[in-house]
Amino acid sequence: MNSNQAASALGLDFGTTNTVVALANGSGDTQLVEFAGDAATGGVFRSALCFWEEERAWQGVAHEAGPWAIEEYLQSPLDSRFVQSFKSVAASPSFERAMIFNKPYRFEDMGRLFLQRLVAHAGGRLDTRPRRVIVGRPVEYAGARPDAALARQRYDLMLEAFGTEIYYVHEPLGAAHSYASRLTEPATILVADFGGGTTDFSIVRVAAPGSARRCVPLASSGIGIAGDRFDYRIVDRLVLPLLGKGGTYRSFDKLLEIPGGYFADFADWSRLALMRNRRTLGELRRLQRDAVDPEPIGRMIALIEHEQGFPLYDAVGRLKRALSGADQAEFTFTGDGVDIRAEVRRADFERWIADDLRRIETAMDTALARAGVAPAAIDRIFLTGGSSLIPAIRALFDRRFGADRIATGGELTSIAHGLALIGEESDPAEWAA
Repeated sequence: MNSNQAASALGLDFGTTNTVVALANGSGDTQLVEFAGDAATGGVFRSALCFWEEERAWQGVAHEAGPWAIEEYLQSPLDSRFVQSFKSVAASPSFERAMIFNKPYRFEDMGRLFLQRLVAHAGGRLDTRPRRVIVGRPVEYAGARPDAALARQRYDLMLEAFGTEIYYVHEPLGAAHSYASRLTEPATILVADFGGGTTDFSIVRVAAPGSARRCVPLASSGIGIAGDRFDYRIVDRLVLPLLGKGGTYRSFDKLLEIPGGYFADFADWSRLALMRNRRTLGELRRLQRDAVDPEPIGRMIALIEHEQGFPLYDAVGRLKRALSGADQAEFTFTGDGVDIRAEVRRADFERWIADDLRRIETAMDTALARAGVAPAAIDRIFLTGGSSLIPAIRALFDRRFGADRIATGGELTSIAHGLALIGEESDPAEWAA
């Protein structure tokens, strides 16, 4: 696609961890939007925001997004608020707003600010956007009792200035379109998309090249378990025991277990970033005062107060990636009185996530059952998303389907490419979720 050609459609893969944008030119060709500047990471834009107080900014709070948000945070971690994985609260009825520097931010507020900065860093490629915008959405949203209608309402508000003709399409169907462009003969394919917040499956029948309708969706399913849940397992095993999990506190003449909600929030990146507020820290200090062993709660307070969430989860991500390429790796984290060094075997990590993998496999079986397709009738399996690189996930598909039927590639970009291709269909509404 020539950079001077006008785009006919835009594919937006707004992910829990990363966001990718692709443009189609009306001739079956797509191109990623590459972001410009010293902090740019090619066509992948981190789904993160950083806020800091600045007198000249609107309402006294300035913001940045993507890799530039990370850069701003690292320059002044104690004077900023770093938020990522905020997509994971899109369907949560319990999430109303985040208080950041005493200013309320709803999901759609954060989403609009995020998209404004994404456009600003696109080097002019998105200053004039095509009328037709295809937005990826999970089959099943993350979180407890997710409300899909609420998520749709919030997405609509987030995207109201981003395009005039917006369609929402299940993310694995976008990946299916991308993969179908590589096929030269008819096939029934299973697409598995392993993201940060959700794992989604779609079964699609692909016709021969040149057919009037190349892809026909048969069924989809999903579950709110993916990369962030695997991070949670690591934090739960290696970090939370040092922060008071399982400890007790005195209440009058009783010994009670320290409430698990604090540890659940700390181990969830989207909620950890919001724990640095007066009320939560006050509650933790009261618990520290009454705890049988106050030192671990003190460590948690220090990590929250000194904004150690990003370096902690960066260390978790490094361990996870290392275990994808080695049988054993070292987890190292040092910050504000917490010093952790632990040798972790891949077998340990696989044991920690074994129940999650079983539930993911059940979701896959649901998609097969809905489609009325037996595993033997699946010609090709396409794995995409960052967590698809975890060996235990690949082993699950090798066992069920055989390695010769599995294809990979474009783990972070295939969905956006496919969404842009769907935007070239005569009626994208046929694919809408």
